This record gives sequence, C-alpha cells and structure tokens, in this order.
Amino acid sequence: MKHSLLTALVALAAFTAAGGLHAQVAGTTTLAVAQLDVVASGWSTKRQILGKPVYNEDGDKVGKIDDLVIAPDTAVSFVIIGAEGFVGLKRHHVAIPVEQLSERAGRFVLPGATKEAIKALPSFAYAQ
Repeated sequence: MKHSLLTALVALAAFTAAGGLHAQVAGTTTLAVAQLDVVASGWSTKRQILGKPVYNEDGDKVGKIDDLVIAPDTAVSFVIIGAEGFVGLKRHHVAIPVEQLSERAGRFVLPGATKEAIKALPSFAYAQ
C-alpha cells in the first residue's frame, strides 16, 4: 500500500494532537481500533524517514533527511535536509517545506534539486 509522505506526516500530527499518545502499560491496551489502524499504516520517523536519502527526479542523490520540524500546531512543517560538504565534512542543513518533498517508489524526491542548489540555500540553524 502506497502512502504519500505528506499524508503520513499529517496523520501522525493528527494522531498526536488528538491525544493519541499515551503511556502503554504491559497487559493493558489504551489505543482504540481506529488509532491502531493509524499506527499500523503510518510511517515510523526513525525507521522510514530519518537518515533516508533524498533524490531529484533524475535519480541523483542530493542529500539526506536529518530531521523533521513540527510546528506548534503539531503539523509537520519542514524537512531538514543535509547536503555533504567536501569529503563528507561540514554538512550543510537546509529547511525544505514538507509539501515540496514527495515519495515515489520508496524514495524521497525533491523535484528540481541538485547538490549545488541545496548548498546554495541559506543554512538552517536550530534556535538556542
């Protein structure tokens, strides 16, 4: 079953906003059936998104997903993509609106991107 990145991330945000995240205690179940469907069909950020390469539409690798930024309203707003510098040193991080990234045949695609274009974007820095 194919899922778009945006749909999966919105579902994750909606699940979180609806109070779907509760501590689970061994021997008890607190998730409703509908919530279990979201968990079962959703994406694991750690396993399926973070660290994954990002390609352009020509199949060229342009960077990798290093982080996700979740806005105060719990919507995933930006994907932080890291492009390697010379010999893998000094990774250049940029914030890309999540709507610009898509998933095609198991790959994350950023249309029109090149390594040079990523490196030319303003560097993303976390607030202190």
